[in-house]
Amino acid sequence: MRQRRQHRAAAVLAVLSVTTAGLAACGHDTGTTAVRIAGDRVVIPIGSGTAQIDTTSLAVTADAAGQRYELSAAAVDALGAAGPVQIDGGRARWSYPAHGLTVTATTAEGRLRVTVQSDRDGKLVWPVTGGDPAAAALQIPRGEGLSMPVRDAFWNGPDTGLVGEPLSLTSGLTMPFWGYTLGGRGVAYAVPTDIGSSLTVNSAGGRLLASGAHDFAPQDGTGNYTVSFALTDDSPVAAARDYRAQLIEEGQFRSLRDKIAANPRIGRLLGAFHAYLWGDGRDPDTVRKLHDLGVSRMWLGYDSDDRPMSAAAVKAAQDAGYLAGPYDSYDNAQDPATADNPGSRWPGTLWPDGCVHHADGTPETGFGGRGCYLSSQVLQQDPQLYHDRYAQVTANGADSYFLDVDAAGEFYTDHSPGHPMTEQQDRDNRLTRMRWLADDRKTVLGSEAAGSWAAPVLAFDHGAQNPISDRLWKFERDKQVWGAYYPAGAPRAFFQPVDLPPDLAEAMFDPAYRVPLYETVLHDSLVNADRWELSYYKLPQQQTMRALTAILNQTPLNFALDRATIDAHGAEIARLQQFFAPLHERTGTLPMTDFRWLTGDHLVQRTVFGDGDLTVTANFGTREYNGLPGGCVDAQLKGDAAPRRLCPAQ
Repeated sequence: MRQRRQHRAAAVLAVLSVTTAGLAACGHDTGTTAVRIAGDRVVIPIGSGTAQIDTTSLAVTADAAGQRYELSAAAVDALGAAGPVQIDGGRARWSYPAHGLTVTATTAEGRLRVTVQSDRDGKLVWPVTGGDPAAAALQIPRGEGLSMPVRDAFWNGPDTGLVGEPLSLTSGLTMPFWGYTLGGRGVAYAVPTDIGSSLTVNSAGGRLLASGAHDFAPQDGTGNYTVSFALTDDSPVAAARDYRAQLIEEGQFRSLRDKIAANPRIGRLLGAFHAYLWGDGRDPDTVRKLHDLGVSRMWLGYDSDDRPMSAAAVKAAQDAGYLAGPYDSYDNAQDPATADNPGSRWPGTLWPDGCVHHADGTPETGFGGRGCYLSSQVLQQDPQLYHDRYAQVTANGADSYFLDVDAAGEFYTDHSPGHPMTEQQDRDNRLTRMRWLADDRKTVLGSEAAGSWAAPVLAFDHGAQNPISDRLWKFERDKQVWGAYYPAGAPRAFFQPVDLPPDLAEAMFDPAYRVPLYETVLHDSLVNADRWELSYYKLPQQQTMRALTAILNQTPLNFALDRATIDAHGAEIARLQQFFAPLHERTGTLPMTDFRWLTGDHLVQRTVFGDGDLTVTANFGTREYNGLPGGCVDAQLKGDAAPRRLCPAQ
């Protein structure tokens, strides 16, 4: 149940971030705000220029600073004859009667905003982006984020699990936006109507093109599709800056500083590494050993099996300044008589009556073919079910909680007569119960691969750190190589080191392609770590890269630990954590305000947090850069006379 189904700042700094994003989007409207018609085109302000929408095809261009840019090619399918365009102040409206579509275009905060409304079920593949000859790189928030040169042979090839695979904007990407670098400028696209929407990257003529799409189903609440377009600068994180600005403008951003004020325990995440404990790792003496080694802050989790941390072990963790809590899931139900884990046993007739059902009446099979997916609607009808569950699993005094799946963005339509549900209702239900856990119960709440929609209710997430390739799931199924879920005290799936195939390692871990889109948007909102099965010692070939990335992005490492692992690696874990902690304690509540490549091969990278509070330079290559050796990172805190250096492999 850990992975989804395989197919599938201070106020001043907040203002600073919005201002920066506004500048990146070419400022607010500086010319006329009037919308006008020119033949078959609607002309509308965008930043300091104008955009033109061809009403015959929905192709979009923009003129700015004497240059014309293609923002979208025509919609993939013919739309039929367009009705007359009506102008109402700052917006234009027209329809495509043959397809029951109505289009509204306006300008907002320097962006072009287009909404397509449908009165019937159907699909629209649009915008079609990347066709401008000047398009040089595509940025998508797959996990932390990727920036891929559009003519890169690797990404245009078949070994990435990307090309041709529709990416749901709620679960395939961590945030519903993408961007292109166009020479000395960029274009950012964002889709606030993410449910029912997707992005597909295709290779055409050796170039990466990205097409948005939306499935209209008015009865299911997906009758509207909105896309915003912004002209930005050429930073690889410009689209993320623009999206962050939108979240703040719309009141959808909540800072980590605000969360800590509401629940001071969340402050223990600052400077903490994360780890799941197994076997004798859950003993009080083992927890105390971590602290005695010099590990000042940790988040400690444990699986929902029959041997949770004892009250004594939880107290030992809390006495050490750590957080401790269980992994749990509300997403699976199995027959209580045969369930393979305690978390899938629910009282009464929740199995099978509470299963999500398809339109044909069959249940939605649970992850790995086990049981069924449990409807969030049936739990929302009787929330005491999960209230009791929480009380039971935290009776040991746990002050943190990891609720798997809920924030991952995979939503369901439930056709069960007793608890019908749309995908939007499913999301609302998940937000309601996560908000209860975080606000009512005052738990330090985390969830899986948290989408931006879930960030306001969470303190941390596991899984949004890495750009996961779908090819990983196939690799993990090879239990001889990856390891199985036994022995119980130290499952080989978590403790058996493995070397990834070269193409999978490149798709997920090559620093030349990875860019911190997620941290640009959400660094000062929640703490982001990697997936539980991708623990630090699981992938020995990626350890240096991941340690450098943890410092560069100010994101904690995640471990799987038992007593033997602590005996073998405890001193190294302490050394890494002692370097990370004083930096993250200063920057965890600050935004990431800059990211850039310092070399043409993208292997030397720099980040800035807050108003220059911390500047980090990481050298992922093998050659020295301005005195910084390959495989090392320099971190310069404001006020320090010299940077602090970490060379993880030494």
